[in-house]
Amino acid sequence: MGYRIDESNLAAALALRHALHRMPELSGVETATADRIAQEMRALGAEVVEGLGGTGVAAAFGQGSGAGGLMIRCELDALPIMETGDRPWRSERPGVAHLCGHDGHMAILGVVARELAAHDPGCRVILLFQPAEETGAGARAVLADPRFAALGATMALSLHNLPGLPLGAVALAEGAVNCASRGLKIRLTGRTSHASEPEKGLSPGVALARLIPALEALRRDLPVTDPEFRLATVTHARLGEPSFGVAPGEAEVFVTLRTLLDDQMAALESEARALVEEVAEGVGSEITVHEAFGHCVNAPEAVAVLETACAALPRAAGLLPLRFSEDFGLFGSVMPAAMLFLGAGEDCPALHAPDYDFPDGLIEVGAGIFLRAVTAFAGQRAEVFDAQR
Repeated sequence: MGYRIDESNLAAALALRHALHRMPELSGVETATADRIAQEMRALGAEVVEGLGGTGVAAAFGQGSGAGGLMIRCELDALPIMETGDRPWRSERPGVAHLCGHDGHMAILGVVARELAAHDPGCRVILLFQPAEETGAGARAVLADPRFAALGATMALSLHNLPGLPLGAVALAEGAVNCASRGLKIRLTGRTSHASEPEKGLSPGVALARLIPALEALRRDLPVTDPEFRLATVTHARLGEPSFGVAPGEAEVFVTLRTLLDDQMAALESEARALVEEVAEGVGSEITVHEAFGHCVNAPEAVAVLETACAALPRAAGLLPLRFSEDFGLFGSVMPAAMLFLGAGEDCPALHAPDYDFPDGLIEVGAGIFLRAVTAFAGQRAEVFDAQR
């Protein structure tokens, strides 16, 4: 199949991005977004699976030799942040916005879908519009859905836009590219009392005051490339309720743990739990895990496909791995997988910033990468098929 993308295809993708940007939806409740995507994919003649892992949509094109399919994944969800700025496509839902670029990622796959519908890709291609990436729950839910295995994916690719890199430049490498992370919600419980009689209650205030710096001290000031890198960031703390008449009886702390690889995460979480038990002596404590992301490691076979697809594009070296997390890494536990990072511009606002907006110029660049990757994958599958005959 060719690489030249029709202008009408790009115009439709741009309209899709702007429409999705106006009506963003949070993780796990992306119902209207998923419905629109499913309708567009079905109109293109794709084999569509809805409700995958909750609200996910899979659209399959082509058949090929039966030697396996290429999955290309994007994300459906937006963020709980108030958007600023006066763009005509600004979010119409206060406090919810596409400030990570998932609307642009979906638009890229929209272009790919139209090209796959118009030209036989020579292999099976599954476009996955995944729910709940921002919470780390989506990939796990998709993999747990029995319908996922039936789609026949044997390799997974993805991309994420990255502010700070020159527009259209590519960062790609084998090995670890995103850290593992998880949030611990720590609840400390005592007993309230009248503020004039604190001795009649049990305040967790002292334990809270000791716990915050102790958790932060779990970090190691090492480069993220060091396997021993780890970070503990307290993101929220609360003691009792706002009152002058009540001595507090409970407190809570949120801490995000981050390591390069999953093995180090297990050790760091164990240390954090032991620390809470030690510091909270005398008051009750409860720990729950939230937004758990596994590490993201690029497999050599999948990187090779993307290297072919990115051969003519400018490169950014020495950037990977990144500190932030990506639940795409879970697909690497069942098949070769790789994610690349596509520059959104050196002056582009940071991801999750209130004034961030996905650069429309990246739609054609990202779609071109994936279409060339499809061609490279199809060539590999054909070689395997011929060798087995």
